[in-house]
Amino acid sequence: MLGAVEIRSLAAGLELRPTKQRGQNFVIDGNTVRRIVADSKITGEDVVLEVGPGLGSLTLALLAVARRVVALEIDPLLAGALPATIAAHAPDQVGAFEVVLADALRVTEIPGPAPTALVANLPYNVSVPVLLHLLALLPSLERGLVMVQAEVADRLAAVPGSKTYGVPSVKAAWYADVRRAGSIGRNVFWPAPNVDSGLVAWTRREPPRTTATREQVFAVIDAAFAHRRKALRPSLRDLAGSAEAAEAALARAGIDPMTRGEELKIDGFVAITEALGEVG
Repeated sequence: MLGAVEIRSLAAGLELRPTKQRGQNFVIDGNTVRRIVADSKITGEDVVLEVGPGLGSLTLALLAVARRVVALEIDPLLAGALPATIAAHAPDQVGAFEVVLADALRVTEIPGPAPTALVANLPYNVSVPVLLHLLALLPSLERGLVMVQAEVADRLAAVPGSKTYGVPSVKAAWYADVRRAGSIGRNVFWPAPNVDSGLVAWTRREPPRTTATREQVFAVIDAAFAHRRKALRPSLRDLAGSAEAAEAALARAGIDPMTRGEELKIDGFVAITEALGEVG
């Protein structure tokens, strides 16, 4: 397993300067890595997708328990160096590992057997869109554990009516049951970030049954939270075509027009979307 000395040595050998733009904060604490792998419940049956493997600390720990690990890395320097790190520290697992040079926000396929789990220290500046993209792209993903900015972790796991409940909470709920799985201190990273970190665990479930598409439902969610303090009637006016059409759709859905978006579960947004289609 890679510790602080090994991480810094690898970085020095690559003349690597971690950038904020790519969210490069590398975990240097072995206990944290072991905790993430243990909490992820990965077994020898799992094909794990990792995003942003960096210098390979979490990758090595995952390879020790998983059947296969595929790592998506956007940085050509890091992607090129990772196979040698795996070969040096886990030679028996070389055949169970593959690195893919790709942007996780734009990737369209994953090579090899379908991934069953996502375990990653996600780049904090794009963590929510990356998570939502991969959940949509890979229905084979059964569960996951990701490290994100603490504030984002709160939002993803928030429940209706709470101050942190919003677009990430509702969209993630389309795909999975999401929960907060712990906190991570700043001193386990190099370089140390300026924000606290949190773990989010999720388990896939069937999306709501609906005649509407996911894109249509997500458009309603976006509109409902565009002006957080507004009620649904004015918030959905543009999407519905008029305030009157929005009110009619809400009535069909059985929802008070003065309800706010932060009060609804995903099923409520599904009902509104279907009602908007009927009104239209």
